[in-house]
Amino acid sequence: MDSHVAARVILGVIRLINGGLALVVPQFLCRNVGIDPDTTPAAMYVFRMFGIRTVLIAFDLLFATGHEQVRAIEQAPLIHASDTAAAALAAASGRMPARSGKTIVTISAVNTALALWAWRGLRSGK
Repeated sequence: MDSHVAARVILGVIRLINGGLALVVPQFLCRNVGIDPDTTPAAMYVFRMFGIRTVLIAFDLLFATGHEQVRAIEQAPLIHASDTAAAALAAASGRMPARSGKTIVTISAVNTALALWAWRGLRSGK
């Protein structure tokens, strides 16, 4: 498997797992970023919104073909770069535990790198 295709598939799998967790067990993700879902129940709503978006993007990356898959690959760098920027701003705000901030920034940055690598393969015709 070409490394650009592997990047797309890995990114899709990461998105499918994270999105599925956000939909099914948002309280788990809340706790992982330092939010108590019992005192901030609205956070679970936000995670579920994030979850469905993430699952739909994963499906496009993993199962779409032709123009739909090309569109998903072309949009992925912007989506992930904006996620990384949002994670960095949240971490820098000091309103979450430092460990949680590092985790969300790292995950988002890895996703951005994978998105860029998949996009590069698309642009180079690989």
